[in-house]
Amino acid sequence: MKQGIHPDYHKVVYMDTNSGFKFLSGSTQNSNETTEWEDGNTYPLIKIEISSDTHPFYTGRQKFADRDGRAERFKKKYNM
Repeated sequence: MKQGIHPDYHKVVYMDTNSGFKFLSGSTQNSNETTEWEDGNTYPLIKIEISSDTHPFYTGRQKFADRDGRAERFKKKYNM
């Protein structure tokens, strides 16, 4: 591996802004905000809008607003 061309890989805490869920992971991202983790160490805090805690695929709370197929939607749209 060449020296000096790779970004610094370090531990960061990701926080889901919708639920407040936090998890520790490795990343090359940096942040000005920091937070203290359960192990007593301070890590950069990166805020994200969606995580496995709030994503519909993982939570099972998917919304199916329209269950009609293509033909049914076409017929509705053109009053057929």
